Amino acid sequence: MKRILTIILALCSWAGISAQSADEAQKWMEFMTPSKIHNMMAQWDGEWNEQIKMWMAPGAPEQEMKSICVNRMIMGGRYQESKHTGDFMGMPFEGLSTLAWDNARKLFVSTWIDNFGTGIVTMEGTWDEATKTANLKGKMTDPMTGMLTDIREVFKIVDDNTQIMEQYGVKDGTEYKTMEIKFTRK
Repeated sequence: MKRILTIILALCSWAGISAQSADEAQKWMEFMTPSKIHNMMAQWDGEWNEQIKMWMAPGAPEQEMKSICVNRMIMGGRYQESKHTGDFMGMPFEGLSTLAWDNARKLFVSTWIDNFGTGIVTMEGTWDEATKTANLKGKMTDPMTGMLTDIREVFKIVDDNTQIMEQYGVKDGTEYKTMEIKFTRK
């Protein structure tokens, strides 16, 4: 324990955080130790088929795409990395996301990048254990205006082999469903 305390105090110093007591070091230990939420996320590791529906504007025709997702926990089980590959209208698609459970803030933090843009989508949100649903909100770049716009995501665990993600954007001040992905474990 003394060695761990020394390492934590060194990390705190490096990060510019004052941690001089065992209580402060204990808080840091709680922050860095994978939790039951991290263990739940690890159950999502593996290969998944994605059936994707997209809408470019409210009332626009539905567009469909299939892709594959590979999830894996990284950095000692603290984060989940998801790599997505597919084909959209003859164009190769690649996406990469990270999902974190922030032990101190008790919320999910998510990032997304893909080869259909150059921005980074960031979202944060809560976990509802009763409904097995993450509710995330964040920002993404609107390529038409170059400004950040609101985005919302609802990620539901249906069962061990099925997940549903719904994404919502805003157009002309009105929220609308932009995407729905059904994940099915391979």
